[in-house]
Amino acid sequence: MADDGQADTYAGLYAKLASVGPYGPGVGHALITMVEPHPGHEHGYHRWYEDDHFIAGAMAMPWIFAGRRWVAPRELQLLRYPEKSAVAQPVTAGCYLSLYWLTAGRYEEHMRWTVAINKRLNRDARVYRDRTHVFTAFHDHAVTVYRDGAAGPRDIHALDHPYTGLVVEVIDAESTEQRAELLEWLRVKHLPKQLGAGSPAAMVTVFRPTPLPLDRMSYVNQVEGVDTRLTLLWFLQRDPREVWDEHFTGLDAGPGRIELVAPFIPTIPGTDTYADQLR
Repeated sequence: MADDGQADTYAGLYAKLASVGPYGPGVGHALITMVEPHPGHEHGYHRWYEDDHFIAGAMAMPWIFAGRRWVAPRELQLLRYPEKSAVAQPVTAGCYLSLYWLTAGRYEEHMRWTVAINKRLNRDARVYRDRTHVFTAFHDHAVTVYRDGAAGPRDIHALDHPYTGLVVEVIDAESTEQRAELLEWLRVKHLPKQLGAGSPAAMVTVFRPTPLPLDRMSYVNQVEGVDTRLTLLWFLQRDPREVWDEHFTGLDAGPGRIELVAPFIPTIPGTDTYADQLR
């Protein structure tokens, strides 16, 4: 425990950090983490993540301003494609998903904190071992496309608004140059068309992955496709099962290649709902 002198020093550092640097309300970055609890550990993992890690390992950190957890019961897992995915092997792996929004311009500060706190959590035996990180990456925000423009919630509200479902789409381009072309095609042509009248999605946020630091936790793999990949998050106002065939089967990737299309529904905080529907 810090003595009074150390406590005063820490308090002064917090005051100094709060007085400088970006602190706007925009979505600058995201942490997208899709995890598979090992068989028989579904309930234990869920309770650890919701009761401890979601708070101490994420929401209590500086510059995370929103977070939400999602789940894919077996029925939703079986809707995923393509079967041979570069993201999830098998494509059904990764039944829990957590999303976090980070303040623009605060990525480096947040990364230093997250590496340090996760080392501490490991030392304190507060990390659940019986799980596999299927797709965990920090991302830079590229663009958000809306169905209703200014009439609906903005992307800063997406993790607080009661959306009924989410679809994660990962697209790979052949090169950095082609990724720029892919992003422009998505922004100008594809997403506005997909988000036309009658679309169950209110918005799509598009992100570019960033490499994890070298001193990351060893159980989290380095990010693939940093120069070629885009991750799309479709926020739905209807259950994905109700709209899958009409709106999400056979999505067009334009100049890219689809590596994952995966539906989720939100967890119900404080409950074990869906934990027994994952296998």
